[in-house]
Amino acid sequence: MKRGSRKRGRNRSNSRLHSTTRAKMWNRSGQVWIETVIYTLIAFVMIGLVLAFARPEIEKMQDKAIIQQSTEMIREIDSTILDMAGAGNKRLLDITIKKGVLKLDCVNDKIIFEVESKALYSEPGKNISDGDIIVLTQKGTEYNLVTLTRDYHSKYNLKFKGEDVIKEISKASNPYRLSILNEGGDANDKTILNMSID
Repeated sequence: MKRGSRKRGRNRSNSRLHSTTRAKMWNRSGQVWIETVIYTLIAFVMIGLVLAFARPEIEKMQDKAIIQQSTEMIREIDSTILDMAGAGNKRLLDITIKKGVLKLDCVNDKIIFEVESKALYSEPGKNISDGDIIVLTQKGTEYNLVTLTRDYHSKYNLKFKGEDVIKEISKASNPYRLSILNEGGDANDKTILNMSID
């Protein structure tokens, strides 16, 4: 056999080895990419499942925290009102509403806070006393309505800018400044408290 034919034979076998090696490398590379895509998809599915179960619980916890903060806000207003002695006494309070609505119900002499909540804050349909605050949870299909009420009708005559109206204060990024002025007694011996938002 001639040397040239041996070289050609070797070259052919070498090229076959190289093409086989390349094919194996491409197969491995393709397999790595497929595995990466599959693992990434599995990771996304797992994250989605965790969020699907965890998110409602997180929302419930956030809603409970907001209701507790709102209860403290009403207690702070209540404490300020009870400490106001004598006509002409004026107090200013900064109040923050992250969610829900604060109602200054000057028609019925009540301060009410209402918020929609994922959480059942108290036993549905029953008035629960939390000190002087009445808590009522009304069960809904998606959200529950939680109402916190402080009633002043026996001792105080609440006004908003001198009128018997219902003033609603909704959520805002900045705090509101609530002004309360003691205007002395009315004909029924109730203390007139004139409120405004400055």
